[in-house]
Amino acid sequence: MNDKQKTISVKQVRGLSGSRELHRKSVKGLGLRKINHIVNIEDTPSNRGMINKVKHLVEIVEN
Repeated sequence: MNDKQKTISVKQVRGLSGSRELHRKSVKGLGLRKINHIVNIEDTPSNRGMINKVKHLVEIVEN
C-alpha cells in the first residue's frame, strides 16, 4: 500500500465577489482564503470535483 498520498497545489487566481454561494463553499472547502493563496491538498476525487466546479477561479500549480 502507498503510505504517501499524492498531493496537488492549488492557487486562487480570482476573487469571490459576485460568485455563487456553491462556488464560495467549494473554494473554502479547498482551504483557499484570498487571491494568490496556494494550498497543497490530497489528490482525491472529491477535491478534484471541487476544483472542477471552480476552475474559473483557481489553477493547479506545478509542485
